[in-house]
Amino acid sequence: MRISKKTDYALRALFTLVDHYGNGPIPIRELARRNDVPKRFLEQIMLDLKAQGWVKSHAGIRGGYILAKKPEKITMGEVVRHFDGILAPIGCVSVTGYERCSQEPVCKFRRIFLDARNYIAGAMDRATLAEVAKGPPVTRREVSAGFVGGEGI
Repeated sequence: MRISKKTDYALRALFTLVDHYGNGPIPIRELARRNDVPKRFLEQIMLDLKAQGWVKSHAGIRGGYILAKKPEKITMGEVVRHFDGILAPIGCVSVTGYERCSQEPVCKFRRIFLDARNYIAGAMDRATLAEVAKGPPVTRREVSAGFVGGEGI
């Protein structure tokens, strides 16, 4: 699974709003600066987040964006599915983006992709913005731990 830039930027903005939850709106210019996101692209993403009911905007000199829902009520699974569609690594194990494959009746490796889909979907659907925001950032050492070589990971 690989998420799009749009999803990445949406999550960055949402987590900034989680960190600022209850402290009033953050201007779009500030959201873009803090998250290293092009402002024009972020404006479109924020409109999309607003249409989903995840954020609200406030106009004026002290305006900007705030979360419209409590961080406990938004999951990463919802956000990723909204922007990227599916969580499945291949079409033949997707529920919503199912693509038939001629090898389904005999495919041995499909089960691994199904297991990966189920694990990822479960983890993402349990991961509320509130819970994820409490955790520490991932270190470079954690990314490499347990892999010898690691090419393509």
